[in-house]
Amino acid sequence: MQSTEEHIKTEPKVTRRHKPRGANPFLSTLGIAVLLATLFTAWTPNSIFTSNLREQLRTLLTPQSAAQSGLTPQPQVRIGIVAGHMGNDSGAACLDENGEATITEVDVNLSIAKLVQRSLTERGFQVDLLNEFDTRLNGYRAAALVSIHNDSCEYINDEATGFKVAASLETRDVNRAQRLTACLTDRYQRMTGLYFHANSITSDMTQYHAFSEIDPNTITAIIETGFLYLDQELLTKRADLVAEGVTQGILCFVNNESVLPTPAVLPTILP
Repeated sequence: MQSTEEHIKTEPKVTRRHKPRGANPFLSTLGIAVLLATLFTAWTPNSIFTSNLREQLRTLLTPQSAAQSGLTPQPQVRIGIVAGHMGNDSGAACLDENGEATITEVDVNLSIAKLVQRSLTERGFQVDLLNEFDTRLNGYRAAALVSIHNDSCEYINDEATGFKVAASLETRDVNRAQRLTACLTDRYQRMTGLYFHANSITSDMTQYHAFSEIDPNTITAIIETGFLYLDQELLTKRADLVAEGVTQGILCFVNNESVLPTPAVLPTILP
């Protein structure tokens, strides 16, 4: 029988490495490195020497809410959308040969308003869908309030096509109010290709009732997205495009995007 010393000299030591079935040594090494980096990044020097190592590791690997992790959630930006005439009357109506309404302004307004609400909500905004005479309008506070309407369903003349945008004449912040109307005008026109019918903006728009009901610091505008006669196909069959034009105008305002000012035009009424 050989001594231990002789055995070591005569038989070279062989190290056998067994690769676990299905394991990737590179990924395993990488995973350990990432975990260690995470631990050393998350812990303060004093926490490295704590005896409760297992509990700290469990906390790091368990998903936590913003409140549990000490993070302060950011408040959502509030936007108000009024569906014109909703909860009050039908607004303009398109009548058939029997005098029955086939299309009503309130339905078109609501369809567009809901699409705007959904689009802005998906982008992270808090959006209130409001009636024409909504009790929530009293002192309403938001980054912006936009009321959606449409114009006549009767044939006036060949010029009665396009959209209109107006802000309150009594707003406290004229610059921001002009910026909201400029954003809505620019983005809506780009999206829909409709003509900005500035010369048909009336006092009913500039003195819209909600302007005097909301909080004076809320910037507001009213938009008539088209004429229900000549623009009917766009307003009813491409409501998604119409709504996106309104949405982009609101985003332009709240994100402070670049836009040219809307030229001021005195209100006039179509013949």
